[in-house]
Amino acid sequence: MIERKAHLDTLAVSLLLGCCLFWGFQQVLIKATIAEIAPMFQASLRLAGATALLWLWCLWRRVPLFSRDGSLAAGLLAGTLFGAEFACIYLGLQYTTASRLTVFLYTSPFWVALLVPLWVHSEKLRRLQWLGLLCAFVAVLFALREGFVGGAASTARGDLLALAAGMLWGLTTVVIRASRLSRVSAEKLLFYQLAVSALAFPALSLGLGEAWVWQFSAFGIVSLAVQTVIGAFASYLAWMWMLGRYPATKISVFVFFTPLFALLFGAAWLGERVTPVLLGAMAMVALGIVLVNRRPAPVHPD
Repeated sequence: MIERKAHLDTLAVSLLLGCCLFWGFQQVLIKATIAEIAPMFQASLRLAGATALLWLWCLWRRVPLFSRDGSLAAGLLAGTLFGAEFACIYLGLQYTTASRLTVFLYTSPFWVALLVPLWVHSEKLRRLQWLGLLCAFVAVLFALREGFVGGAASTARGDLLALAAGMLWGLTTVVIRASRLSRVSAEKLLFYQLAVSALAFPALSLGLGEAWVWQFSAFGIVSLAVQTVIGAFASYLAWMWMLGRYPATKISVFVFFTPLFALLFGAAWLGERVTPVLLGAMAMVALGIVLVNRRPAPVHPD
């Protein structure tokens, strides 16, 4: 039986910050790699490699992946949503900047906050927590406002794909928390999502007419390795592990850090200027996270 915790501890906060830091870097990395490796082909290689790594991990750890536990239907649904999310991300990065895509992608906590309490009543947000969620989201928009009004190359198609990806991510979290998937191992939960996507993406890539060029530069090889080992395997396994042990609404709000990290990596990679606006927005995100994770005051009997 998996022990669930009502609040985030030091381990959870450390893992969440590490994941968000990498995910912010990953958006920039994917965008940079699209120039060499077509988006869906890139995603296919990444997901196939991560599925193989996870399978080897489970063999080593003796984690059962194919035992009957009633989670198949929900697992296939979660895998389909996960795959659709990443299809939207990789395709969207063709039409818009990494930072602009990221701000729409990370609307996912709103879907989680709105829908999870319908099935998991213990995770209903109080007014103060809603205020924290709103504070964090407004901070992200405020920090990225220069991208919206500064003439960045972007189209409505990329924006809509990113917004759809955020919704699909939120719906994936809802399916996990409201079904038998909340009681399976993190490895099996991730395997559902990686395996379904790994099977679907090659066909989607070919259907889009992408060229499968197998001669990669050193940068392309390193990018695929980092996306596969750290991104699709290690960071997602940590995320699935946390979803099974901590409140989904509280861990999901941490993803608001990712767009800010993406902006920082974009500045370091592309030479963009880090402004006081960004630093102020990061402070607002931190405040929002504190409000969402604030414990209710104990009620004392009269």
